[in-house]
Amino acid sequence: MSASCYSFCVRRPIRPAFNSVQAVVSRGACRVCAQARNVKAKKPAAGSKHGNSGNTSGLGHDTEHAPVQKTVPLVSTPADADLEQNEGKFFDAVVKVYCIHTEPNYSLPWQRKRQYSSTSSGFMVKNEEGQRCLLTNAHSVEYHTQVKVKRRGDDQKFIAEVLAIGVECDIALLTVKDETFWEGVKPLSFGPLPRLQDAVAVVGYPIGGDTISVTSGVVSRIEVTSYVHGSTELLGVQIDAAINSGNSGGPVFNEVGECVGIAFQSLSGSDAENIGYVIPTPVIQHFLTDFRRNGQFTGFPVMGMKWQRMESHALRSAYKMKKEQKGILVRHVQPTYETAKHLKPDDIIMRFDGIQVASDGTVPFREKERIAFNYLTSQKYSGEQAVLDVWRDGQDVQLTIHLMRPRLLVPLHLANADPSFFVVAG
Repeated sequence: MSASCYSFCVRRPIRPAFNSVQAVVSRGACRVCAQARNVKAKKPAAGSKHGNSGNTSGLGHDTEHAPVQKTVPLVSTPADADLEQNEGKFFDAVVKVYCIHTEPNYSLPWQRKRQYSSTSSGFMVKNEEGQRCLLTNAHSVEYHTQVKVKRRGDDQKFIAEVLAIGVECDIALLTVKDETFWEGVKPLSFGPLPRLQDAVAVVGYPIGGDTISVTSGVVSRIEVTSYVHGSTELLGVQIDAAINSGNSGGPVFNEVGECVGIAFQSLSGSDAENIGYVIPTPVIQHFLTDFRRNGQFTGFPVMGMKWQRMESHALRSAYKMKKEQKGILVRHVQPTYETAKHLKPDDIIMRFDGIQVASDGTVPFREKERIAFNYLTSQKYSGEQAVLDVWRDGQDVQLTIHLMRPRLLVPLHLANADPSFFVVAG
């Protein structure tokens, strides 16, 4: 039995196993019930201990022990209006994304497949320069021909322009030139990386209806996660809130209304239940900073090597390592990477920019937490340097390497570019 990850935008039949529209009471109790608890009970009238004057329910209860409660009318109060207004400030920034896709036909050179449409979610943000833009998933606008967005409660669709697509991190940056689209809406602000068991809410436009939907849950896990669309491994947050088709690109809020991530995929299979994945704010900020610096997305750098854990005492002894020394063993270095000029097979990486690398391939993350070693590499930008403390032939060696985007002979993806063909005739 196998379980696989699927990225979600609405372009497949509704699966009855999912209920994408769920009512969520975020304050822990119904407002009407809360009002009812605050109503003081009437005292029974004199002489009505066993009479009918004090018992209007017809159930025969003693009115002395079950006093009559005042009926609460189902009307809105000023507090309810303020609550709905505050929630509306966050929800109004969430938009529905309509996209028409035209993928290349790999069997017929220079031909396109039939168009198809999809819907997903997105939200408004403001960059460091104060410019307003939209964020959604890269797979939501993959091979796009036309992209339109619609605000909550509006009947007009606006043409959106795709500014950048980050295939590795599954994030796309959009903008709308029509100024009326931005009127009266406050862009969302980003919050910090959440912690385990923090409450979160996923907002978007999944299948099962046309209006906005909210599902809630908690943070289950934070680790380096496989990003299916980009075939990469970056920091990810696992939650138990439902993420269904159409939730892709929608924001994930914390308890104070800050955006702490973007919903982008979930784990599907007979052995998996309520496992959704969120792109956390550090990855989002990396994407936005990269675009601001270079005017385009340049990607997440990698070292281009294969490594092995050194948890075996016999293995460490074979490489003449001291008892207090830790690190990972380099097995292979890709010759097309800059790292190949400095790093060699059988080198043992002990520190990355001064951070100790454990023999199991992890590094310190937060208090009482550890994370995979390649997390440190993903925090860098293409073209930056890193200092490695290496154990080579029984001696300490310090290397300065240049980090770069993956350069493979056969790329993992085309990044929305048309395929090239080699025509042989004769």
